[in-house]
Amino acid sequence: MEKAVIHTKNAEETQKIAKKFAESVKKISSDNAVVIALEGELGAGKTTFVQGFMQSFGITEHVVSPTFVVMKMYAVKKETRHLVHIDCYRLDSPQEILHLGFENILQDRDAVILIEWAEKIKELLPEDAIWIKFEYGGKPEERILQIKNEKIKV
Repeated sequence: MEKAVIHTKNAEETQKIAKKFAESVKKISSDNAVVIALEGELGAGKTTFVQGFMQSFGITEHVVSPTFVVMKMYAVKKETRHLVHIDCYRLDSPQEILHLGFENILQDRDAVILIEWAEKIKELLPEDAIWIKFEYGGKPEERILQIKNEKIKV
């Protein structure tokens, strides 16, 4: 499995990386949903990354983490795909996400799923999920992203 390590100096750079990453994701052809599993501490940049990713798909509304609703779906006007943003922070067990139709969403070839706190439902995720670990860098605004994937080059 390929692993890329990217250092960003601030939130804007994290979003720029996310936009570039999203352009690669748009090229993926799959029989099932494309799953992007995000993990890292609170404030490490997961939602910032999702915001940049969504912008690349033309989402203009302000994207916030769906912490209390768990899942939010976005229709993409220019693409046949749709985006699903999930936040597992408040889940006590992986089975809780199943009540929201998660298994059906995983089978939707037109879905791109971004999952914050994905480690909480790891057992439910496909083997080919793209994992991105977010860590704090040496300075307050710096972040380190470790991307593990077999589908795309970063």
